[in-house]
Amino acid sequence: MVSMQSRRLILAALMSTFATTLCAQQTAEAAVDGSAAGEASEDRFAIHGQMTFVEQADDQFHAPYSGLNSLTPGRGAETLDLTLYLGLRLWSGAEAWINPEIDQGFGLDDTLGVAAFPSGAAYKIGRSHPYWRLPRLFLHQVLNINGPAEAVGADENQFAAQRSANRWEFTLGKFAVTDVFDANDYAHDPRRDFLNWSALDPGTLDYAADAWGYTLGGAAEWYQGAWTARAGLFDLSDVPNSEVLEPGFHEYQLLGELERRYQLGSLMGKVLVTLFDSHGRMALLDEAIARAQSTGENINDALVSVRQYRDRSGLSANLQQRLTDDLGLFVRAGKAAGNVEVYEFTESDQSLSAGVSLKGTHWGRPPDTWGLVAMQNQISGTRERYLNAGGLGLLIGDGQLTHPGPEQVLETYYAYAPAPWGQLTLDYQYVVNPGYNSDRGPVSIIALRVHAQF
Repeated sequence: MVSMQSRRLILAALMSTFATTLCAQQTAEAAVDGSAAGEASEDRFAIHGQMTFVEQADDQFHAPYSGLNSLTPGRGAETLDLTLYLGLRLWSGAEAWINPEIDQGFGLDDTLGVAAFPSGAAYKIGRSHPYWRLPRLFLHQVLNINGPAEAVGADENQFAAQRSANRWEFTLGKFAVTDVFDANDYAHDPRRDFLNWSALDPGTLDYAADAWGYTLGGAAEWYQGAWTARAGLFDLSDVPNSEVLEPGFHEYQLLGELERRYQLGSLMGKVLVTLFDSHGRMALLDEAIARAQSTGENINDALVSVRQYRDRSGLSANLQQRLTDDLGLFVRAGKAAGNVEVYEFTESDQSLSAGVSLKGTHWGRPPDTWGLVAMQNQISGTRERYLNAGGLGLLIGDGQLTHPGPEQVLETYYAYAPAPWGQLTLDYQYVVNPGYNSDRGPVSIIALRVHAQF
């Protein structure tokens, strides 16, 4: 059930969004009809906002045993976040953005039990009462080189502007790695499209982040014709899955990405290949298993004991292709080192997802969207042995794993948009082998999402 605090916050946010949107529309109409029409000017300041509420519940699935990180049958959870996007133009091509945010709520079982976790709106920590955070505070600089001019519209963390096709872009400060890397128009935003973590990004992309999904660092992007090359350096947490980032940048992540845009007839598409390498105090799983067996130490304590500075790398590919004006296809695949503990994201050594996104033009609802995606995550034999010995991952750990299997998820959603400033989404997910455990599940998970923005 939705708590009274959440109801009041949702009502206040919706009223504020409606009033702000109406005011903005009236101001724009006055500008067109008045003396300001035809005058070219650039806004110095920008303000946008959003509210997203997600209520999610699973069914009474088969669960003969459970561990500390297991999904519990018949549970429900809710999350709510309110965000402001405040922007300032600094000098030519430079923008500064700050995103104060209020959060409240939890993912299912405190965001535990499924490697492909079913809500991207849920963080690895939660609180029953609203609390304030600052997820983003960054500088973005565009240096135009040459080529045809491109217009970009005003949006969250983006001013309306003109930029050249060939250019440099730099982002520095606190933000999410996925704000820059692994972008996909059809599956990348849990507030508007799919909810599952492995639909939004490859399960193997163990990107640098604190427990809320944000970090400190910088990224450079070089756009040249149909190609874009990206590189980034980001701070890891002080220990895996921590609320605190490494204060001295002694643990860090390097990322590189190559993007190729193309056309099939008149239909646009793109392919991205992303490589990451994390350097931090991580354990080799086989060493942790060997230590536990030889000393009798608890497997999770043994994992901590064998941590030392080492690297974990991964590679992923991301395809986005328009099939018609209303229908889009996306595919992601990834692989990461299977003998090193996962540091930030989720337990996955191989991942694959494929889906479609369809606008509602054919049934008279162009603003609406229907989406469908199938996902599969797998782990290495060494990670299976670690979990079977009672090991706990970042999100999973049933106490044993005697019958492992690939974690498979099917997700579908319908987003109904009654107004330009709001959407109401019904989401369903079917999870086979939650936590890679064929003894438990399958699980049906339903969600209701309310989103508004201005």
